[in-house]
Amino acid sequence: MSELQSVEAALAALLKDVTPVDPESVACEEAGRRVLAEEVIARLDVPPFDNSAMDGYALHHEDAGRRLPIRQRIAAGSQAQPLDRGTCARIFTGAPLPPGADCVVMQEKVEVSGDEASIPAQVPADNNVRPRSTDVAAGAVLLDRGQRLDAAALGHLASQGIVEVSVRRRPRVALLTSGDEIVEPGRPLAPGQIYNSNRPMLRDLLERFGAEITFIATMPDDADGTRAMLALAAEQTDVVVSTGGVSVGEEDHVKAALEAIGRLDLWRLALKPGKPLALGRLPASDGREVRFVGLPGNPVSSFVAAWLFLRPLMGALLACPRLASLPMLPARAAFATRTGPRRHYMRVSLDMSEHGITAYAFADQGSGVLSSCVRADALAAIPADSCIEVGDTIECLWLRDD
Repeated sequence: MSELQSVEAALAALLKDVTPVDPESVACEEAGRRVLAEEVIARLDVPPFDNSAMDGYALHHEDAGRRLPIRQRIAAGSQAQPLDRGTCARIFTGAPLPPGADCVVMQEKVEVSGDEASIPAQVPADNNVRPRSTDVAAGAVLLDRGQRLDAAALGHLASQGIVEVSVRRRPRVALLTSGDEIVEPGRPLAPGQIYNSNRPMLRDLLERFGAEITFIATMPDDADGTRAMLALAAEQTDVVVSTGGVSVGEEDHVKAALEAIGRLDLWRLALKPGKPLALGRLPASDGREVRFVGLPGNPVSSFVAAWLFLRPLMGALLACPRLASLPMLPARAAFATRTGPRRHYMRVSLDMSEHGITAYAFADQGSGVLSSCVRADALAAIPADSCIEVGDTIECLWLRDD
């Protein structure tokens, strides 16, 4: 398995035979960013009745162009009475249209004198009226299975009086760190040590992708301890993610431990940054196969690989098409570059104008330069063995999507 594998081959190996996690019922107020396990059918028409789109006067359109007596006042939340022909009603935004009326004239176009209103001529039927069920019809699909619930979707549910929905439970993820040189923030650094930047970064990304981090640990820098930690993590989670220890050094124990107790599906990718990446499976005592993703230790490599592999994996486990597919944008390159035998994901900022999208690459694309990820809007996916000139069209992985 020494030959470099493509990103596509790695994704195929990672996602093969993935079974979505089980559903659970949650309160809609707590369902933000969760993924629907079943489609939701509308219970009510929205709007539930014909109503006024603005403050004004309700009438039958054939009575326009006349001076009409004002016979009732209809506020939002009140019940309208039938309207006689040749009369009108004072009405407010959102109030129900009275039976007998079929249009509303905005108040700025009406002259009122006492209890009468002068209506302009040629008012069409349905003018300023929001007809019943124009937004949602009862019995129609309100939200699709696999949809991630954002603010608008939660409002949609509330408009139906729905208080609980069936969603996929969050995939349980173990987040492991390898390396004695890695120290948690808050502790003093000894010579040769660095702070653990990968853990908070990956935790946030995984939660953003829909996961629940249920197991966090640092693996011992020895073979037996690494095997024991991987086995323990697999018992408690759906996915085990580690950082570091997957290269070829004498102190890199993760790959060997995976091969000893589980299965290595793929190792070393034609990817820059992120070549030393291991994908495989770990056995659990209940018969499950737990997906394993061994990320490189360099923070930029972990960041890029998280987008390329952890997001689609969470999308597959949640049966969420939006997460399973990566958000790509075409852009014009404002830089020139040449790649070797590996696909290069370059950190870029994007300028979006009426003329299109332009991508500007950061000068330092090193795998340890995490500051470029902080400022990046996207990752420019530059194919292997290619030459990009200024003005060429490139594909960019959008990083601002949630």
